Amino acid sequence: MTRSVQRAASLGQQIADIIRQRIVRGELQPGDRLTEESLADEFQVSRGPVRDAITQLSFEKLVEVHKPRGIYIVGLTDDDVEQLYSLRAALEQLALQRAMRVSDDARWRPSREAVTRMLEAADRGDHADFLAADLDFHAQIYALADHPRLEGAWSQYLPTFTSLLDVTINHDEDLHESAADHDRLYAVMRSGDVAAASSVLAQHLAGAEERMTMELAARREA
Repeated sequence: MTRSVQRAASLGQQIADIIRQRIVRGELQPGDRLTEESLADEFQVSRGPVRDAITQLSFEKLVEVHKPRGIYIVGLTDDDVEQLYSLRAALEQLALQRAMRVSDDARWRPSREAVTRMLEAADRGDHADFLAADLDFHAQIYALADHPRLEGAWSQYLPTFTSLLDVTINHDEDLHESAADHDRLYAVMRSGDVAAASSVLAQHLAGAEERMTMELAARREA
């Protein structure tokens, strides 16, 4: 199916986002071959944005470029998933500890609003809205940390984390348990108990990693 992209945004980033989603969802399998020409034709762009997209995906270890043969999908292994979630845990634990120094209620309001949106999305069974609110909630932890370099590290891997979250959220038909996890994490962060908040966050991320690992196992058995 031919896909078009919006000219207002970075073409390379949009193309990378689409290919990344296909890889993480399993629509593109390890060993599958792509070419710049076929991608340029599909997205109706020149080869420049395609090369930008492939450079980004190569950095993320999702593809490998073998000139002149083409672009090969690497995909995700259990080890990749472990590395990505351990990286996220390290980043987010630091962000959480720094965020919990903030006492200004106004600065915490966007986090509370994100939890509310998750609870409402869970009631509607709206996975897309839940995904957006979930990402917003975690982004607020980094914003509250007041650590631009830490927030930059989160932003660098955010496209990959987004694709993983898209899979793990859609793994759950009922989103209420995940919404309750975020509600609990918000409450414990506001309580000021750093150890308890760290534990809740660790359990939350471990659960997401387990769901992604189960998804990969199911694909191998299919």
